[in-house]
Amino acid sequence: MLLVTGATGNVGRHLLNLLVADGHRVRALSRDPQRAAWPTEVDAVAGDLADPASLDAALTGVTSVFLFAAPGTGPAFVAAAQRAGVRRVVLMSSGAVDDDADVQNGPIATYHAEIEQALRGSGLAWTVLRPDVFATNTLMWAGQTRSGDVIRGAYAGAASAPVHEADLAAVAAAALTEDGHAGQVYRLTGPASLTHADQAAILGRALGRAIRYVELPAEVVREAMSAHVPGPILDDIFATWAGSVGRTAPTTVDVEKVTGRPARSYHDWVLDHAAAF
Repeated sequence: MLLVTGATGNVGRHLLNLLVADGHRVRALSRDPQRAAWPTEVDAVAGDLADPASLDAALTGVTSVFLFAAPGTGPAFVAAAQRAGVRRVVLMSSGAVDDDADVQNGPIATYHAEIEQALRGSGLAWTVLRPDVFATNTLMWAGQTRSGDVIRGAYAGAASAPVHEADLAAVAAAALTEDGHAGQVYRLTGPASLTHADQAAILGRALGRAIRYVELPAEVVREAMSAHVPGPILDDIFATWAGSVGRTAPTTVDVEKVTGRPARSYHDWVLDHAAAF
């Protein structure tokens, strides 16, 4: 039995579908499984990584787990996995983690690194996935593109290599079900470094119209985002954007190394999500 946590998220939903299609027995963890729309083959169970008491039942009979990182949950999850006899864990971590740093830079890197560390010392077979930037982050522009052809935001020149969530799910599926991935850390990116302005232009081409990115002062955008994003996380996001201006975002071939095919482009991602824009 395979357990997928974060099963209602963008990656989790893709992963469930892949595993079911390949004939695996799959269980999905959710705080409210009755409200989730999953394939009928999925065994939906109630539970929460932040509630250690709920994990024992969810992990019964489970051999491998896809773990979507939640702050502060590493040690309790590891203990529950050890009690249940879990053998393999694939962690969705973050590209912000710096293996050479004595102290991680910011809360995102910090809590992911803490969970990684708990797994490394657990005796479980672990694989760490470190995506840099999710292409789904640009869904925050959808409200603007539905009402016009201008995206207004901070740092037009901020660069990243956005990765398609379907590629993340494909790598996770391989690491969960194939041998040879234990002890590996995969840095997962899309195939190209793109600025915010580049992404807006690609978005327009994919949708068949001209869309441009208009840069606003960072403090204006930060104030608007502060209603939905905690301050420390916002600090991380804006520091990353500011630090990437004028640079080329790193890309890797780890998606292809694991799955056997190149990472999908941002243009591919837009076509898959065109209805949202």
